[in-house]
Amino acid sequence: MISLVDRPVYLFNGDVLCERSEKVGKAEMEGLMSKAGLTPDAKALPTVPGVGTMSYGIIDSHDTSGGKGGLRLRFDKLTSHDITYVGVVQTAIACGLTEFPVPYVLTNCHNSLCAVGGTINEDDHVFGLSACRKFGGEYVPAHVAVIHQYMREMMAESGAMILGTDSHTRYGALGTLAVGEGGPELVKQLLGRTYDMARPGVVCIYLKGAPRPGVGPQDVALAIIGAVFENGFVKNKAMEFVGPGIGSLSVDFRLGIDVMTTETACWSSIWRTDEAIKEFYCLHGRPEAYKRIDPDDVALYDGAVVVDLDKVEPMIALPYHPSNAVTIREFVENPVDMIEAVETETARVMENSSLRLGLVDKLVDGRFTVDQGIIAGCSGGTFENVVAASQILDGADTGAGKFSLSVYPASQPVNMELVANGSIGKLMAAGAIVKTAFCGPCFGAGDTPCHRGFSVRHTTRNFPNREGSKPGDGQLSAVALMDARSIAATAANGGVLTPGTAFADRLTPVPYRFDGEVYDKRVYRGVGRPHPEEELVYGPNIKPWPEISPLPEDQLLLMAAVIDDPVTTTDELIPSGETSSLRSNPMKLAEFTLSRKEPRFVGRAKVAQALEDCRKKSVSDGTSLSDDLAEILSLVGEHVDVGRIGIGSAVFAVKPGDGSAREQAASSQKMLGGQANVAVEYATKRYRSNLINWGMVPYVVEPEEQGKFRAEDWLYVPGIRKAMKEGATEIQAFLLGDHDRVPVILKLTALEKEDRDIILSGCLMNYYRDCSDR
Repeated sequence: MISLVDRPVYLFNGDVLCERSEKVGKAEMEGLMSKAGLTPDAKALPTVPGVGTMSYGIIDSHDTSGGKGGLRLRFDKLTSHDITYVGVVQTAIACGLTEFPVPYVLTNCHNSLCAVGGTINEDDHVFGLSACRKFGGEYVPAHVAVIHQYMREMMAESGAMILGTDSHTRYGALGTLAVGEGGPELVKQLLGRTYDMARPGVVCIYLKGAPRPGVGPQDVALAIIGAVFENGFVKNKAMEFVGPGIGSLSVDFRLGIDVMTTETACWSSIWRTDEAIKEFYCLHGRPEAYKRIDPDDVALYDGAVVVDLDKVEPMIALPYHPSNAVTIREFVENPVDMIEAVETETARVMENSSLRLGLVDKLVDGRFTVDQGIIAGCSGGTFENVVAASQILDGADTGAGKFSLSVYPASQPVNMELVANGSIGKLMAAGAIVKTAFCGPCFGAGDTPCHRGFSVRHTTRNFPNREGSKPGDGQLSAVALMDARSIAATAANGGVLTPGTAFADRLTPVPYRFDGEVYDKRVYRGVGRPHPEEELVYGPNIKPWPEISPLPEDQLLLMAAVIDDPVTTTDELIPSGETSSLRSNPMKLAEFTLSRKEPRFVGRAKVAQALEDCRKKSVSDGTSLSDDLAEILSLVGEHVDVGRIGIGSAVFAVKPGDGSAREQAASSQKMLGGQANVAVEYATKRYRSNLINWGMVPYVVEPEEQGKFRAEDWLYVPGIRKAMKEGATEIQAFLLGDHDRVPVILKLTALEKEDRDIILSGCLMNYYRDCSDR
């Protein structure tokens, strides 16, 4: 159902695909062009991938570089939710913010549970409203809409670019090139700066055929993710959806695939637009937002992913990643081996060989049973998904046993129409619990299943602990991703794992009517109307960022965590779920850094912090070094200059940063004195950007160097400030411990001048302050 073409390909007239290789002769090429209705002209064929693509049509219209070097992008609109916007606004204020220069939407769909942490969640919402009033933004109250559904309905535009502080900022199906990044990248846009990057590759996602009844958008998305994630086929590239199969997909279906492209590790995504998209914009009262987006008559891509929609089957992504995808048919036919594979992965991920989910107990008479179903958020809670679930469950009974089903419509307008057409009534009559627009189940802050529970969810991720369990406290559960149709089929079958195709005969299209009155009555719309005289409203948990020191001349870094997993997610670097309610208090949140992956990290980092405090005191007032500090410095050598060295902590991970855009994965390390990450490679651009913007050096080492790193050794990097200033691409460093002095080469790759200047200043806030002082 999925095939990869790992070489450049031409797309002729948006429909005909042709490899660019010596195997394709001139006559064959001309024949394909003629088939696409083009006049053969070999001289007109582009030779540089990206030429003629939709991606670069949009990128080039937003690039301010003048074609000099890399891209310098300015976005049309910005968006953040309530895990991230307080930090963004606080950082921007520290950098000189006076008003929002472009439309900035603040939504409240992640921390909407006031009982978690007392008043702090609602205090942040009050702060967000006051920020929108003061600086001129748009504020969407809690339970009104999840971030991406609101942006689809009210803010997306064909040909525009949107930047958001959520990794699933994807509106490509509507013709909007949207990117999820860490908060500091939005700060740059708020201050009139640019988003800087090298020109990304572009991969053609060629859709053909049409999905079978009972197959939903999550099935197609998981099939694609399973084919491209592990091999990095689209990593940091733009995914461009084309081909005749697009016309067979409804807009909701396209949106459901598009939002999941984040899980491929791509940079962004874009789709051809057509009359269906035009109708979407008209339906939402914004016909002017539509324009036709197409590749040129001839476009050249770096490669292609060919998706035969006819052959896609209902899928399940087993714990603990969306790429761990198999067909439900394969799982049902061979559950024992797959269950054992999940149990083995559980022991590895939790780093505890005694931990087991007990999945074999869920096999009843050879059939696999689940404990919970969730349909929620920007991927699952869309109108067509919920309608399909209601049709499958019409007249059914979810039962009074252990299985439960919860449904979260993605916005109040969607919910209102589901009520009006009877879908909500059908779901409730079947025993489903219908809730408000809330992203909690997607990141571990809502509907946590029981110990050893197995939840099937139409949400975006199933990383470890995304369902809210706490393995460190002996509480363990797991999530598998499935489409709403298969979740409803499973519910109708008493919790027995069942593909949506088993109930395909119940599915019929239902028209959607949008009523935005609830937005008119509840959303604060202050774009372009700042009130600078108004005060920001701070709750007691909202704390400013502490003072941060610039990059020292030499670094001496305690390796506070050494992680040998193939990939380390941002959820492991800073847990999601209830801890995210502390996101407005940097030091409190930092106490949870790596708490589920390496519980000793915080204690080790604090040891290094205390030594640095002692060093600073010695330098400032001339006091003698403590015995502990003297002993550590003796590892460096006899004549160490205490005034040059900066003591801090570092993390080694093979491939860190997969997953969320949350800057706290980096800033929490910084709050504890973190000065660097060391990696074989970084999983995403956004995590590496977060490190840079928080003044942490993103070192890279060759794979053969990995075995040199041990927890609690010290990494000595002499001359790092000089190397950073001079644009060095590598530096000689030494690992110190147990009387060893092991040399290691640290690479400083792909660092622009501004990246280096930010690191030299210590963080983005310092950099802007330094710029204003000059």
